[in-house]
Amino acid sequence: MAGGERPLNEVQFLTVAEVASVMRVSKMTVYRLVHSGHLPAIRVGRSFRVPEQAVHEYLRESYVGVETA
Repeated sequence: MAGGERPLNEVQFLTVAEVASVMRVSKMTVYRLVHSGHLPAIRVGRSFRVPEQAVHEYLRESYVGVETA
């Protein structure tokens, strides 16, 4: 696996509602992040699934005023 990626059978996917709950935002905000490309997602039928790790990475990169080494 390139770049430390996990095999797909080990990836936890979250629904838009679950992502919204974790991030404490509305579902519409999550949809905007997905459609803008800021949050990667896959489409399953008419709904989206977001890799849990992508949510954690997005939140980590979004910290304001935190120096990263």
